[in-house]
Amino acid sequence: MATVRRLLAIDLGAESGRAVLGNFDGDKLDLQVVHRFANTPVRVLDGLYWDVLSLHREMVHGLRQAGPVDSIGVDTWGVDFALLGRNGELLGNPRHYRDPHTEGVMDAAFATVPRAEIYRRTGLQFMRFNSLFQLLALKRDRSPLLDAATHLLFMPDLFHYFLTGIKVNEYTDASTSQLLDPRTRTWDHDLAARFGLPPQLLGTLVQPGTVLGPLRASVCQETGQGGVPVVAPGTHDTASAVAAVPAKGGSWAYISSGTWSLVGVETATPVLTEAALGYNFTNEGGVGGTTRLLKNVMGLWLVQECKRAWERAGESRTYDELARLAAEAEPFAAHVNPDDEGFILPASMPEAIVAFCRRTGQKPPDTAGGVVRCALESLALKYRWVLEKAEELTGQRREVIHVVGGGCQNALLCQLTADACNRPVVAGPVEATAMGNLLVQAIGLKLLGSVADGREVVARSSETRTYTPREAGRWDEAYGRFVKLLG
Repeated sequence: MATVRRLLAIDLGAESGRAVLGNFDGDKLDLQVVHRFANTPVRVLDGLYWDVLSLHREMVHGLRQAGPVDSIGVDTWGVDFALLGRNGELLGNPRHYRDPHTEGVMDAAFATVPRAEIYRRTGLQFMRFNSLFQLLALKRDRSPLLDAATHLLFMPDLFHYFLTGIKVNEYTDASTSQLLDPRTRTWDHDLAARFGLPPQLLGTLVQPGTVLGPLRASVCQETGQGGVPVVAPGTHDTASAVAAVPAKGGSWAYISSGTWSLVGVETATPVLTEAALGYNFTNEGGVGGTTRLLKNVMGLWLVQECKRAWERAGESRTYDELARLAAEAEPFAAHVNPDDEGFILPASMPEAIVAFCRRTGQKPPDTAGGVVRCALESLALKYRWVLEKAEELTGQRREVIHVVGGGCQNALLCQLTADACNRPVVAGPVEATAMGNLLVQAIGLKLLGSVADGREVVARSSETRTYTPREAGRWDEAYGRFVKLLG
């Protein structure tokens, strides 16, 4: 009988976290969620922050709940970071990427280093919350934290530091910073110097699958674990999710679907052309030496915020009910650009969607189902736009779209995506991020040989559902109208 290894993934998303135990027998991976917890940002004065000490406490509880394990790895979202002082102490609470303090900072940055040059050097799409712009906002505001900092740790690096005492920067998350050269996979120290950023902040880079070290003795005592190894997975959650796409060959695209939708393709090398700059595509580090050529699309945040707004107004509906109402609503009635600035942190998402429709000369939806239908169709149309541009940039048609992550459970969105893109959508696994995290741990422990081996394990271990496209003509007409909304 094969030895079963017990691997623990701590998967932390923008809204919640899970400790997921993976029992791996060398052939299949069986998952068990041993602890779930909320990830609730905190507003203080004019700032929005992550409650990292509370999150660490929840992770420690997950370690206790899991029982003895053979390895541990943490993944989170990208761009956000913590600063440490000279004695290793945490300097303040890390800012949330939706914090407004980065407003206007990109234009100031381009006055120092032109936009096109930053792109050629980093290959990253321009979003105001990229780590570079967060650092420049601190510099602009003369933050004493920046003056006192000796280390910068991205969010998963911070939690690995809490667990091990080891300060390193894992490559896939560092690649979201806009301070990394995607060709050499090393820091661009010259770019950091031109912006006057402290050179010591950019630390030692490690690749996915690196065994960082054992749990600290204090963590062992608190959790009942032994000195088990902490292994860096693809610590950026999309890197882990893409590593778990159950695909073969190279003619596929992916959508890692959740609060954000990460829409793209896997490539061997970065694409740093003028066209890629013009389309604002990003080149993020993948597992196994790959590049994730993609764009961030606002994702199910649109629906999540609508649900929260209606709940505040006393109208509580489940996601299943909202999906049913959307399916019954009139199709192609109105659309929005999901990535409009007005949707980043609106006071009321339904009102923001209605305002966009009015501003663009469309009749706005006047029911909850209509609002959600508008959001979901708009997402599907934006996915088509991104897919077409990715195919143009790589010169290769993608025959199938793999949708992974929590959003793959939204059957209506998956069907609308197949319809809008006019190609089949394969939905699943739901737990792609946790599975990718666990499989990279297995690679680090020499239990698997490659990402391709891991993807075969995913295919054997999970169920998928295929959606076939319909009504291509109506979607072509809607797409023509939608593209005009992108400006």
